[in-house]
Amino acid sequence: MSEQKVMNRWLVVPGGILIQLCLGAIYAWSVFTKQITIPVADGGIYGFSAKEAAWIFSAGLASFAVVMVLAGRLQVKTGPRLMAALGGIVLGAGYILGGFFGKTFVSQLVYIGIIGGAGIGIAYVVPIAVGVKWFPDKKGMITGLAVAGFGFGATIWVKMAGSWFGGLLNTTSVFGLPGVQSVFFIYGVAFLVLVLLGSIVMINPPAGYKPEGFEANTSGQASHATGGVNLTSNQMLSKPQFYGLWLMFCGSALAGLMVIYCIRLFGIDALQSSGAASDAATAGTIAGTAMAWYAILNGLGRIFWGKVSDKTGRKLALFLMCLFQGIIMLLFYKLGATETGLIVGACIIGFNFGGNFALFPAATADFFGNKNVGTNYPWVFLAYGVAGIAGPQVAGYFKDAAKSGDVSAWITPFIIAGVACLIAAAIALTLKPVNHEVAQK
Repeated sequence: MSEQKVMNRWLVVPGGILIQLCLGAIYAWSVFTKQITIPVADGGIYGFSAKEAAWIFSAGLASFAVVMVLAGRLQVKTGPRLMAALGGIVLGAGYILGGFFGKTFVSQLVYIGIIGGAGIGIAYVVPIAVGVKWFPDKKGMITGLAVAGFGFGATIWVKMAGSWFGGLLNTTSVFGLPGVQSVFFIYGVAFLVLVLLGSIVMINPPAGYKPEGFEANTSGQASHATGGVNLTSNQMLSKPQFYGLWLMFCGSALAGLMVIYCIRLFGIDALQSSGAASDAATAGTIAGTAMAWYAILNGLGRIFWGKVSDKTGRKLALFLMCLFQGIIMLLFYKLGATETGLIVGACIIGFNFGGNFALFPAATADFFGNKNVGTNYPWVFLAYGVAGIAGPQVAGYFKDAAKSGDVSAWITPFIIAGVACLIAAAIALTLKPVNHEVAQK
């Protein structure tokens, strides 16, 4: 091993970030929701209901999570580079097809939701699994960095579509397609090219690789960075720690995914109702700014919570993240009535939400081992798929059931999300390491 030429492990980081920048496009969905939900009678092209718009987003999240389980298993046979490249091809193809044929709800559901989500699921776990193997000494930090691009990417795609250089939604008509479909096509081509570039450095380290000076803790009693067990997926599924992590992830992610879906719709209702914005256009601009800041803080939260957890332990970091998220969700309805409150609330929610994607993969590696994190984490990540359906659908249900512009429609979904996060915080306090001696039994 010492005589074998080893790639500079830090090359994995920019490659992973580049891939995740593209995969984060799913979090830009709310930039499209206003245009696709304008009734045809009012001049809209698509005329989708709020619930239909939520279903496209939810389908993408569910497809993302389910396909990730299959991709994690397949990656063991194909290698990470091929899986990353395949994810980029599928993601790009979904958006390109959505550009050409995404005129109806069903077509957007299939191309942007199911196919686009599948592409994300194929590629997503690659930078995480590769990064953990190259950086067993910095699992929290490296998973945070590897997935930070997912949050930052949403900012790029939101601003490009909505405001930068006049906003692609307002200025483009590729092949004569409407603005929404033109943006789908442009993004599809960009995703295809950029993910393929990032896949070049997605290579596992040599067998037996350890960073200089690193020794795994095999006591099984540390609160973080144990490294002492390597459970298969079947073994993991028999452990209570798996179900604890799964329920926590579901509760915590529900809040962030709900806000990603509805922040523009909620912001327009809340700001107009309180008089903080004089019209829907002004409110929409403020909500767009809140959405962009949400995405930026989402990326920063991944890095921050990952680094913090390496020092404090995953258990404490998970507890604090879920606790803070629960509190802010219970306050968000009131905060959203002012421009400053909406933006600050969005920043805090995005910051905490981002922490999920650093803490849960690192916790999966802690409890069940580094070796099989590529196949084990997708099972934990299924909780995200469930939250991706529940969060947006709960918000969409109450929005559709209320009168147009009735801001009180948002009270109940925000309370539900806040309570789910507080339950997740309580579960965090019960987590215990897998006993090294009995882990294989």
